[in-house]
Amino acid sequence: MNMIEIERALRELRLSGIAETLSTRVMQAQAAQQPFLETFAAMLQDELDRRRSRLTERRFKRSGLDERPSLVDFDWRFNPKLPRSACFELHTLKFIGEGANALIIGKPGTGKSHVAKAVAYRATLQGYDVRYVEADTEFARYGLASTTEQAEQLKGWIEPDLLVLDDLFLARRIADVSAELLQAIVHQRYKLRRSIVITSNRVVQDWGKYLGDATMATTILDRLMHRCAMLEFEGKSYRLKEAASRIAHHTHIVIIRPSCLEQFDRP
Repeated sequence: MNMIEIERALRELRLSGIAETLSTRVMQAQAAQQPFLETFAAMLQDELDRRRSRLTERRFKRSGLDERPSLVDFDWRFNPKLPRSACFELHTLKFIGEGANALIIGKPGTGKSHVAKAVAYRATLQGYDVRYVEADTEFARYGLASTTEQAEQLKGWIEPDLLVLDDLFLARRIADVSAELLQAIVHQRYKLRRSIVITSNRVVQDWGKYLGDATMATTILDRLMHRCAMLEFEGKSYRLKEAASRIAHHTHIVIIRPSCLEQFDRP
């Protein structure tokens, strides 16, 4: 086989990682006079790396995440009272293996969604099946869907290793169908020991009001908090800080000198 035939065979065998680097590896081996096994091992590693990268990308796309945040680039100094240690403990993903949950509750703009997304993204990198959902928005869409579509959506929220429900009760009162959906998700995932991360501006004591049913709230919280990390976020809003910075950056102060005003006084 010549090189063209070898590359064609590699693609037919779906060994695109080797095919992409074959020419480079051959030249590298010739220049360094590498043993065959060393060169072959390097080409196999290329294939493994490519496959892992593609799997990771597929998991990310399937997750519903719209960004790839981390805890490293988070400004912890802005709100020093945030539960930093607890956030990094979540980031280890031990809670997923234990089938535990996390409730991240606190004021708007304090970084709850950033932390939840960072944990979710980390989970995709570690091979977990993840779904990220903007809770109120997707629950409202569920209420408008057909019975068949609802069954598919519910399945998609129960099966993943980790489900993130972001900004739950953002609109305060949710529809009855959404409340029943939340109860079904929590109940099913609790039985399967699959983890949920919920972020919300609303303290858990008020969930009965937002669900419209105190008994349902108790049932949901009983299962959520059986194995659960509770993180409370207090402090100033990062969004307001960024908005103030943008305003300051785009504001121009014009200084008018008295000499410039004289021309307007002339007849």
